[in-house]
Amino acid sequence: MSDCLFCKIANGDTPCNKVYEDEDFLAFHDIHPKAPTHVLVIPKFHLPTLADATEQDVALLGLMMDRVRHIADKELHLDAGYRVVINVREGGGQEVFHIHTHILGGKKLPF
Repeated sequence: MSDCLFCKIANGDTPCNKVYEDEDFLAFHDIHPKAPTHVLVIPKFHLPTLADATEQDVALLGLMMDRVRHIADKELHLDAGYRVVINVREGGGQEVFHIHTHILGGKKLPF
């Protein structure tokens, strides 16, 4: 989508503080961190929300969780633990309508 911020970041049109990239996903530091480590993982394919996912997206979602694990363990070294969050729609706190996961860590997180 031409007006999607995360599509622009994935396409290299908007800069980011990149942590990881492969052919399907990009991970970068959140510009408004909620924890000492706060990284977003986005697919390079536009999918507005988790609620918009269909059976055809199952492989993408599974691969996204695998990348989250890899990034948290191998790139961010969050050995003490981390939280993974997916906000869904405006009522769930989603601000950018391109599915993404938040990796939060670097301290013990409250519930």
